[in-house]
Amino acid sequence: MQFAAIPGLPETKENLINAVKNNHLAHALLFHGPEGSASLTMALALCTYLYCENPTESDSCGNCPSCQRMSRLVMPDLNFAFPTIAKAKEDDKEEDEKVDLMSNWRKFAMDQPYGNVHDFIYFNKFEKKQLNISKGAARKIIQTLSLKSFEGGYKIMLIWAAEFLHPSAANALLKIIEEPQPKTLFILVTSQADQLLTTILSRTQKVLIRGFSDEEIQEHLSVTNLCDSESAGQIAMLADGNMREAFRLVEQVEDLQVKKIREWFLFCYKADFQSLFSLADDFHKSDKEAQKSLLLTGLNVVREILLKNVGLDQLLRTQNEDRKFVDNISGKVLKEDHLGVLYETFNEAHYFLERNGNAKFIFTDLSMKVTRLMASIS
Repeated sequence: MQFAAIPGLPETKENLINAVKNNHLAHALLFHGPEGSASLTMALALCTYLYCENPTESDSCGNCPSCQRMSRLVMPDLNFAFPTIAKAKEDDKEEDEKVDLMSNWRKFAMDQPYGNVHDFIYFNKFEKKQLNISKGAARKIIQTLSLKSFEGGYKIMLIWAAEFLHPSAANALLKIIEEPQPKTLFILVTSQADQLLTTILSRTQKVLIRGFSDEEIQEHLSVTNLCDSESAGQIAMLADGNMREAFRLVEQVEDLQVKKIREWFLFCYKADFQSLFSLADDFHKSDKEAQKSLLLTGLNVVREILLKNVGLDQLLRTQNEDRKFVDNISGKVLKEDHLGVLYETFNEAHYFLERNGNAKFIFTDLSMKVTRLMASIS
């Protein structure tokens, strides 16, 4: 992974490179940002830059043996720790299974660099299993870092999803994080820094990774030929800074999602219950990711209507037919005072859907609430 492979974020890249050049790189770094940000990719790009034999002013060379090995995440001095299935005891005879897990994690990190823990769970078929980074894993981290570097450079321990550190594991790592061996670097990656122990937080230098801008997502999707420019613009709006969400939305026809929301609002306005129940059946038959995507589209439409109502047209991100829809519905069908209620209603539906509620009941309930809301306005 090179810095050039990460869309945008020039300020973060520059800060990290300058820290290396000026020998100001802390021995314990916490890369944290919202879900779908470049927390992991930025950490891996830093590792590549540190190991590169011919670094340039702004990036690793990408051609030397070290860069080639980093592209496969097989540098001997780069070690990884990540959440695994919680076990009552650490058993040496399961060493082969752990090797396979490491191989799987490398593949996951290369295939889904913006993925979250849920993606990792499905990738490894860990469904309905409790994950953590155990005290036994912490002992292995300490043991690994007590050995000399293979190639005389940095010895790096990258802990992904550090919020899964068991308290006993976190406490076991405190001393080595505070007083590591020379040229030892700890990199913790998380999207939920507030769940880490304060004793861990106090021993790390924070590297905040912001979410991507719409322009950065749109350009990346277009340059990599994942979709056409018009679709990329729409997906960037819906992804709201989350590259994971953007990649997922590429797999779907998002213009149809917005069209469905337009039709759904119309049925709610007309109190066309037969059509609403039919939509609820269709919603129930779709997969969970498509269901979440539709609710996300609805939330973005509500946002656009709110911006239009308060006169912030310059912040609107919808275009063409979608913009006409927002113009027609704002202030006429949905007024500013009711949009907060509508936004909370969508969020509540998303909350219950995430917790495996019955999709048909959730969508029907949402439809009835919106229908009543529109009736009270008119």
